[in-house]
Amino acid sequence: MTARLADIAAQAGVSEATVSRVLNGKPGVATATRESVLAALDVLGYERPVRLRQRSAGLVGLITPELDNPIFPALAQVIGQALTRQGYTPVLATQTPGGSTEDELTDMLVERGVAGIIFVSGLHADTTADTSRYDQLRGKGVPYVLINGFSPKVQAPFVSPDDRAAMQLAVTHLAALGHTRIGLAVGPKRFVPVLRKIEGFRKGMLDRLGLTAEQSEELIQHSLYTLEGGQAAAAALIAKGCTAVVCASDMMALGAIRAARQQGLDVPRDVSVVGFDDSPLIAFTDPPLTTIRQPVQAMGQAAVRALLEEVGGTPAPHSEFVFMPELVVRGSTASAPAVAPAPLPSP
Repeated sequence: MTARLADIAAQAGVSEATVSRVLNGKPGVATATRESVLAALDVLGYERPVRLRQRSAGLVGLITPELDNPIFPALAQVIGQALTRQGYTPVLATQTPGGSTEDELTDMLVERGVAGIIFVSGLHADTTADTSRYDQLRGKGVPYVLINGFSPKVQAPFVSPDDRAAMQLAVTHLAALGHTRIGLAVGPKRFVPVLRKIEGFRKGMLDRLGLTAEQSEELIQHSLYTLEGGQAAAAALIAKGCTAVVCASDMMALGAIRAARQQGLDVPRDVSVVGFDDSPLIAFTDPPLTTIRQPVQAMGQAAVRALLEEVGGTPAPHSEFVFMPELVVRGSTASAPAVAPAPLPSP
């Protein structure tokens, strides 16, 4: 016990006597000091005494796509921490191929009496989806916030990165390096973030390289948001003479690097690759990935603030909060090759 007190005291930067007072619920300890001691317990992996555990103000559902893409666990962690700090208990519901649908997960959460729901990259981002499901949810008195993807038909707060600006950042970077054949690997066209990325890509190509929308369209390849999807899209773009590929996710970018190497090309000497997300660990790939960083921390916290305002009875604005992304330059981009690389002939 003494050793444990000493550890907690050292972590919190207080005396062992203060730690003892907090653990025993004694008065005379400043709120900030008490919080520091409780935080030290959490950091060191000790369980808080039952009487010091914060009662949950309620459950909040978080519905995400599959967690294979590291950006979704990162976002879930930020949102979960923000909810916990406000006294709420996050309930993570994940869609998986062949598993529960968004509607089924929503029904499950509503049945459990959640105070609200945060949707990440859900059906609200699909321009072909029926948005009446969100009207029905509001009719049940369940507030919600939607991340990534905007629909004017849905009366709710939206939180998004600026996809248009992101693509302009990527094109500007690559054009400054001398690339003139820049390809874009994105997901299916029916998704709002994809449409916005295409708009930003076209504008960047027009502003920086003077290409028309039609000329840019030839350099856009639709695929899946997976490593294999990025590999297939990049292979097609390299075959069209692209010396640089901008990808709609970091996973796609890793696939693009694989595609280049399979054709005997070096990244970044022959082909430059830019990702999107700045997922955890992406700085440690080979080569470290140049990418567009989504402001995950700010977006997650904004979503929680907007939701809890609605839960508290103050309707949040039914508008879109758009966050500016950031270009992070690492080792997967370099000056354009003097001569466009010729891909290896197919076997």
